[in-house]
Amino acid sequence: MKLIEAVDVVKDYGLNGTVVHALRGVSLDFEIGEFSAIAGPSGSGKSTFLHLAGCIDTLTSGILRINGQDTQSMTKQELALLRRKSIGFIFQAYNLIPVLSCIENVSFPLTLLGVDKHEIALRARQALADTGLEGMENRRPNEMSGGQQQRVAIARALVKRPAIILADEPTANLDSKTGREILEIMLNLNKSAGTTFIFSTHDNMVMDFARRLIHIRDGLIECEEIKKQEAVI
Repeated sequence: MKLIEAVDVVKDYGLNGTVVHALRGVSLDFEIGEFSAIAGPSGSGKSTFLHLAGCIDTLTSGILRINGQDTQSMTKQELALLRRKSIGFIFQAYNLIPVLSCIENVSFPLTLLGVDKHEIALRARQALADTGLEGMENRRPNEMSGGQQQRVAIARALVKRPAIILADEPTANLDSKTGREILEIMLNLNKSAGTTFIFSTHDNMVMDFARRLIHIRDGLIECEEIKKQEAVI
């Protein structure tokens, strides 16, 4: 079964009395275990697609299925539950809660799901270990570097054990060395746990890591590359 199935997806926005056509009929499928990137310049529609795939936004027309479920037929409550259980997000701005510690930020999604406190502690510490953050459990975001904050964001996305992790420009605020380290963490998690990663990016390094590269421009898919060789590390 396809994790994500988009058929002729259109997304329009109203802006200052005019209509902006962010996506103009995009059809894309993603399978379990992919490590893929949607690449394109600013305004191309790549982030819009991730927001639709993550049930953060709703499409104007077309079909979008997540784990076989038609998102357009779901209520807001059903979409919120799907998002909480099955989808992890990594944003370029990290989106950490500044008053919470590292481990509290990572634990937060499980708290929303009502997971047992003992289970939360175990899973949060494991997610921090998987992202190289052991010993930093009690630090707050303002006490961490950009790369460390992005690791917290990855750990927070992983702790739910989601089927899909969507990463929107995850290296945009990082230097090249830190960006490479972050990508290596995600690639290793993809290999070891089979977690599906889908990126939006205009960073050449992310494109090099991706096993599948989809080029988008002006809301339309231009072309696609499937790499037979192992991703660059």
